[in-house]
Amino acid sequence: MSEAGQVLRVAAHDAPRATAPRPGLDGDAATDSLVINGRFLTQPVTGVQRFATEILNGLDQLAAAGAIRIGDILTPRSDAPPQRPGHLGLRATGRLRGNAWEQVELAPAADGAMILNLGNTGPLRAGRRQIVVIHDAGAFDTPESYSLPFRLWYRSLHRGLALLGARIVTVSAFSRTRLAERLRIPAERIAVMGEGADHMLRAPADPAALDRHGLRPGGYALAVGSRAQHKNLGALSASAQLLAARGMTLAIVGSLDASVFRQGADGVDFPALALGRVSDAELRALYESAACLLFPSRYEGYGLPPVEAMACGCPVLAAPGHAVEEICGDAALYADCATPAGPAAALARLLDETGLAADLRARGLQRAQPLRWENAAAGLAAIIRQAGASA
Repeated sequence: MSEAGQVLRVAAHDAPRATAPRPGLDGDAATDSLVINGRFLTQPVTGVQRFATEILNGLDQLAAAGAIRIGDILTPRSDAPPQRPGHLGLRATGRLRGNAWEQVELAPAADGAMILNLGNTGPLRAGRRQIVVIHDAGAFDTPESYSLPFRLWYRSLHRGLALLGARIVTVSAFSRTRLAERLRIPAERIAVMGEGADHMLRAPADPAALDRHGLRPGGYALAVGSRAQHKNLGALSASAQLLAARGMTLAIVGSLDASVFRQGADGVDFPALALGRVSDAELRALYESAACLLFPSRYEGYGLPPVEAMACGCPVLAAPGHAVEEICGDAALYADCATPAGPAAALARLLDETGLAADLRARGLQRAQPLRWENAAAGLAAIIRQAGASA
């Protein structure tokens, strides 16, 4: 049995099957007994860690203003301890790390307090005394993208958390529908919060980014995301050829985490400029000077790159039918990305139709304006208060 499987078995054995209501937990008073799972602070920064960090910063500001009361951030011990974020206390606990720490040692360290988990996972031993943000049902809905151990772990863990009564939060109505079906629970048990895009506007754009990568303003289309199969980058083959015929480039930002996503078969067998990971300052410069963002993903629980692009005034061309359409609304141009011909035809229209790109830029800026991390944190704070009142 894998390490994750052993941890899951031990945690499930120790998990409470039912938890009696905690006396005195009502309204804002409930948040006095809240701690935050800070495991993400010891992990490399990807999309989930970005979300968790931004929400933590927002909650920290709310706590400093007296709008919510939060206890410590609990983390596993680390060779490189994370910095204390803002005003909240930071407490390293236990001897284990990773999944083992989260499943075996986190709940006892919380000492009965409700645990806020921001990164898709949470301790089964905490039972219903926790809130877990699960961003999507990808481990169920797009199995081809994930390694077998990761897929089995997430499916077992998420169904276990739902069975034990954890309060589940997600980031779109689309994800709520998919999670409700896959976890076999009523959609009413899943709360929806927002995300933000204003992190892209904090640091000024790196003026040297384009020169460093051999790009010119307006001379490239941008694709941003991992190389996982559901990102559907292979659908951009005809778009890459169209761009090349016009003396333009397809630039791809992102990389693949082999511990999560299945290697190979990402479909990128055409000329493209692979930029790998870039800083926020570089990414802002790339968004601001791109002809458009190409986002052919078949499945998204939210879709942060299109929101980032809109905030930076970059026109968005995306596949419809999942959360991106919900989040972007009429501020994006949609194309059937089942075959390469769909996005290529839409890209040609975007490049050639007078006023279309400018209209998308204006719509995108307006759509992104309220998508701020402080608003997302305030929405989660309301969910926390409600969960505390019903604990």
